[in-house]
Amino acid sequence: MFKIKQKIVLASRSPRRKELLRALGLRFQVRASSFEEIDTHESPEKVALHNACGKAFEVASLYKDVIVIGVDTVGAIGRHVFGKPKNDADARRILKILSGKTHEVISALCVLDTRTRKKYTAIEKTKVTFAKMSREDISAYVSSGEQKDKAAAFAIQGKGALFIKKIDGDYFNVVGLPIFKLGRILKKISGLK
Repeated sequence: MFKIKQKIVLASRSPRRKELLRALGLRFQVRASSFEEIDTHESPEKVALHNACGKAFEVASLYKDVIVIGVDTVGAIGRHVFGKPKNDADARRILKILSGKTHEVISALCVLDTRTRKKYTAIEKTKVTFAKMSREDISAYVSSGEQKDKAAAFAIQGKGALFIKKIDGDYFNVVGLPIFKLGRILKKISGLK
């Protein structure tokens, strides 16, 4: 393991990211960012990295000697990016597209050390294959409310797991925090190889 001497600040409101950091035994505080995420025709990797860094830099501007973790997660088929659904109709549209298909969940990390002014970034991709979903399946899932505030309109750690046929890659990335890559960055910051 590693010990981070500085305070860690998570630039996210995500309860899932908070749970995962707590499970790692990290002491941290949360400072949610008001950064407006972009949803452009850039590649999904560029969109996620832009958003993660925007959140991290906004929060880092408020502190002098901390480690700030910014994260953004999107779903994608090719260059088509699926962010958080705007409403229930948008969630149904996204789930209909994902039904029976494999898409990528892409998370970008932007970790800033405000003392040294160093920036560390990483991208993680995980392939997620959905089973075929009926119109009734989609309506019932959207009615549960679980899709709200979730990239690509589903939560793999909840009811959404009922529709996931297979994943190839980092499960925690699909939850919203690529733990392995975050651990590598924190090891570098703490001076471990």
